[in-house]
Amino acid sequence: MEELSQLIERGGFVMYPLIAISVLTLAICLERLIFWVPLRSPARRGVMRRIHDALRKGDARGARSIAEGDGSPFGEVVRALVEGESAALEAVERQRPRLERFLATLSTIITAAPLLGILGTVTGIIQSFNLLEERSNLTEPGQIAGGIAQALLTTAAGLIVALVALFPYMALRHQAARALGVMETLLAAAREGRARGGG
Repeated sequence: MEELSQLIERGGFVMYPLIAISVLTLAICLERLIFWVPLRSPARRGVMRRIHDALRKGDARGARSIAEGDGSPFGEVVRALVEGESAALEAVERQRPRLERFLATLSTIITAAPLLGILGTVTGIIQSFNLLEERSNLTEPGQIAGGIAQALLTTAAGLIVALVALFPYMALRHQAARALGVMETLLAAAREGRARGGG
C-alpha cells in the first residue's frame, strides 16, 4: 500500500481518476462474470438443446414447461414464444440490455483512460517547464525529474487501464452476440415447428 501511495503521489492528480476507473472496470468484470458463467454452463447447454428440440417438433408448450422458473434471458424468450413470434421478438429486445450491460461503460473507459494518461503527461511536462522557468540557474537535472516522472507514470497507467478494460470488453461483446444468436436459433426452431404443423 505504501508503494501504491508513492506511485499516486508521483503521478499527480490524474492518478486518482485512473485508479477510480480501474476499480470500476474490475467491478464490472466481476458482475458480468457472475452473470455469464451460469449461462455458459454445460447444464444450461443441455437445457437449451432440449428446448430447441421441443420447438423444432412444434411443442412450444413443452419448451415453455422446460423453461418454467428459468429467470435467464433465454427462459424469458422461450416463455414468450408461446404467445407468438412477435411477443418473442419483443422479449429478445427486452433482454438485449441485460446481455449488453456495461459495454458502453467499458468502451468509454477504453477511450478515456489513455486520454487521462495524456493529460497527466501534459501537466507533468508543464510542471517541468515551469520549474525551469522559475529557476533559470537550474544545474541539477534531478530537480525536474518529478514532472517527467509524472508524465511517464500517467501515460503508462492510462494505457494499462485501457488494456485491462479492452479484453473483457471484447469478450463480453462476443458473449452478448452469441446469446442473441442462440435466441435467433430458438425463434427459427419455433418457425420450423409451426411450419411442420406441430403447433
